[in-house]
Amino acid sequence: MPLIGWTPSGNSPRNHPYDCGYKVSKYGAQQSTDPWDNDCGNGVGASGGNITGNAPADTSEAVGSPFVMDWVSHLTAKYGFASSGGVTYYDLDNEPMLWDSTHRDVHPRATTYDELRDLTFSIAQAVKTADPAAQTLGPVLWGWCAYFYSALDGCSAGTDYSSHLNTAFVPWYLQQMNSYEQEHGVRILDYLDLHYYPQAGGVALSPAGDAATQALRLRSTRSLWDPSYMDESWISSTQPGGVAVSLIPRMKDWVDANYPGTKLAVSEYNWGALDNINGALAQADVLGIFGREGLDLATLWAPPNATDPGAFAFRMYRNYDGAGAGFGDVSTLATSTGQDSLSIYAAQRSADNALTIMVINKTAGALSSTVALSGFNPEPSAAVYQYSAAQPGAIQHAADVAVTAAGLSADFPANSITLFVLMPAALPPSVTVFISPASATMQAGRTQQFTSSVSGASDTSVAWQVNGVSGGNATIGTVSAAGLYAAPVVAPNPAVVTVTCVSNADATKSASATVTVTPATSIRVLEPNGGEILNKGGTYTISWTAPAAAASFRLQYSTNDGKSWAAIAPIKETGESFLWKVPKVTSSKCLVKVIGYNAKGHLEGTAQSASPFTIH
Repeated sequence: MPLIGWTPSGNSPRNHPYDCGYKVSKYGAQQSTDPWDNDCGNGVGASGGNITGNAPADTSEAVGSPFVMDWVSHLTAKYGFASSGGVTYYDLDNEPMLWDSTHRDVHPRATTYDELRDLTFSIAQAVKTADPAAQTLGPVLWGWCAYFYSALDGCSAGTDYSSHLNTAFVPWYLQQMNSYEQEHGVRILDYLDLHYYPQAGGVALSPAGDAATQALRLRSTRSLWDPSYMDESWISSTQPGGVAVSLIPRMKDWVDANYPGTKLAVSEYNWGALDNINGALAQADVLGIFGREGLDLATLWAPPNATDPGAFAFRMYRNYDGAGAGFGDVSTLATSTGQDSLSIYAAQRSADNALTIMVINKTAGALSSTVALSGFNPEPSAAVYQYSAAQPGAIQHAADVAVTAAGLSADFPANSITLFVLMPAALPPSVTVFISPASATMQAGRTQQFTSSVSGASDTSVAWQVNGVSGGNATIGTVSAAGLYAAPVVAPNPAVVTVTCVSNADATKSASATVTVTPATSIRVLEPNGGEILNKGGTYTISWTAPAAAASFRLQYSTNDGKSWAAIAPIKETGESFLWKVPKVTSSKCLVKVIGYNAKGHLEGTAQSASPFTIH
């Protein structure tokens, strides 16, 4: 979007002779002219000075926010709004600190802090008004000097810098955008956008060069991230001791300190030699760094031809198998002990959880290395894809390599890019435990059968607990190995207990039921209650439960299935148990009866054994 205030005239010719900013017929002789139009000069007078005072309207027409709003509205009408798949990204002009040289026919003045701020306020707001979901990128600066100083100051502190509290331009710009949002409630800058071309000689926008230049190209990628790397260019001469560009961390620091939430973009970059394996290695390294360091958007200036090695660097990340498979989208920590020799980058792929690992051999010799893993359980083999100087025409699907949870070992050809694709090991089915019923209410002394079921394991057995105690106890009740819960004789306090079945296959998986134990409301014989075998002449504890109103009890026994009864004790007993001297009889049809009386001696209730027991 034009912040500069001018755009080519709508009636400008589409063929020679084009509109010309410095016509010889209008501004006099010039040092050179368009070979296709002798009347169109280069704007440098015959004496060597720049021509001034020309009319911008010779080629352009003045525009402002209404023009931008109309343009964005045209795009939304044609393609839809950004929120529905229309045009999303809008750069706020291009390299404004160079306007006085690249566009001096319409903007001969050096751009200042305040001018760029005010233009951004106007044009960015126009974009957001026309399409609120549009994403804006600014200030789209050309390079290192412009990060710190305006065009008015050049590449060192001057009056513009000092008049803005000696604040570098980018931090100041972010502060102004932040203040605008605080005042107006609208974010008009979404991305901090800086151009970056490595300034070391022979690297950016250049052929591969000699061996020294190629090595420099591969080292210089460190300027994107490494605070210990002193830039090998004129940038280091701008302050004593050299300069570490550390571009992406620097951008993050500026954003965090001045306008949190702003994303990061490098909308122009180039490391050169994209027609050579050396440039492909650098490009692959740059892409890995962008992902690892958290850059949100980047666009390469001058893309490679489809058959250039540089194009294969992109394919290794975006389409390594020719069927659309790509590098992961969730960055994973990956470090190399020899970054200048073997760079490594890793990311997990959301679609299938595959772990993708990119290793770049920047040396002219084959290398062998282990790749250690942590926190990822892989299948026993990993797919391998390689691009190298040995076969520069295609990505090779190499033989799989063995891999364990500890990592893998591999050979890396000279000047190569290797991608490992590790699929996660299949997880065992999750164990799930169920209990039935999920809750129960019962009287003290009664029983409740619980059942368990286990899925996801061949071993479906469980261990039973009451309130976390294996098998329970007399106070809270007991539970058998078969899940039969026997409530205590006296209702516990609290009255609610938890019966739990725990999977023997996976002790972390369990299911629980709650049991509310209430005081007994009727008499019930607990022992002997049927099936027991008592020794004649021996002793046996008779036990029962009874409501609170039952104050005393008479005990009787029968040896003929209840046809007749004999007293066990001649007097009334208190409590809910009695030590019985078993009679010297032999019978398999024995029963015990408990008769309860209240404090006034009135009958409260009776109960007998549920089924016969044996005395012999």
